[in-house]
Amino acid sequence: MTIRRAMRLLPVIPSILLLLLFLLAPVAWSFYASFTDAGLTGKAAKDPQWVGAENYLRMFSDDSFPLSAWLTLVFVAASAVLGQNILGLLIALLMTRSGTVVSSLVGTAVVAAWVLPEIVAAFAAYAYFNRDGTLNQMVGMVGIEGPDWLYSFPLVAIILANTWRGTAFSMLVYRAALADVPRDISEAALMDGARGWQRLTFITLPLIRGSITTNLMLITLQTLAVFTLIWVMTAGGPANASTTLAVLAYQEAFKFGDIGYGTAVASVLILLGMIFGAIYVRLLRERRP
Repeated sequence: MTIRRAMRLLPVIPSILLLLLFLLAPVAWSFYASFTDAGLTGKAAKDPQWVGAENYLRMFSDDSFPLSAWLTLVFVAASAVLGQNILGLLIALLMTRSGTVVSSLVGTAVVAAWVLPEIVAAFAAYAYFNRDGTLNQMVGMVGIEGPDWLYSFPLVAIILANTWRGTAFSMLVYRAALADVPRDISEAALMDGARGWQRLTFITLPLIRGSITTNLMLITLQTLAVFTLIWVMTAGGPANASTTLAVLAYQEAFKFGDIGYGTAVASVLILLGMIFGAIYVRLLRERRP
């Protein structure tokens, strides 16, 4: 029996080795580098020295770190948990209750933003929210002078852009989940006099709870790692008003050349993702009978 089990594992061994090489190894190096004074240039780049927890202690005296941590949580909560999740569910519900033509048009329009290369989507969002961009051009047609969104409301701009960019994933997840909801249950509730919002609240949502949790886990982890969109639109500014942890880690490591501190910030971001992942996995396990 042991030999048979070993033989069954043979096909997945290459995948495990690739994960160890390209995923776990960089993460392990990142944790190690966070305990050194590694730099991008100079002596610290050639011969980094072990400094222990100095980089992590530095975070408590760095005004940028708590601000970036707070902005990251707001960005994830607003653009992923609320924006992509709820909007994706609403669009999926609209598609299930509309005709084929409307469903196809809506689906194509939403997915178009998702299939664009991230750098292209980022420049499109920049052009939309820029002072002389599409949004201000449209409000200007009705006599309203729009603000410089990327300067006055940078966090709002990147939240809306990331919601636009990522909603398609949630829509596809919920579209598949809603297709598996038994019609006879909804029809029975309809015959008993249940209204639309009652069927959604007490029947549909509980039946797709597993898909909701899975979707929340995936889009939360994806949003934690968003960098290109923010960097192209605002570069973390103005005055760090849109500097998430991903942007802060990049700035410290590659703009200021402090690899040790930058990887420490990145390590905190990894740990934050692990915490979110553990919470969602626990919710999935509690759902099992």
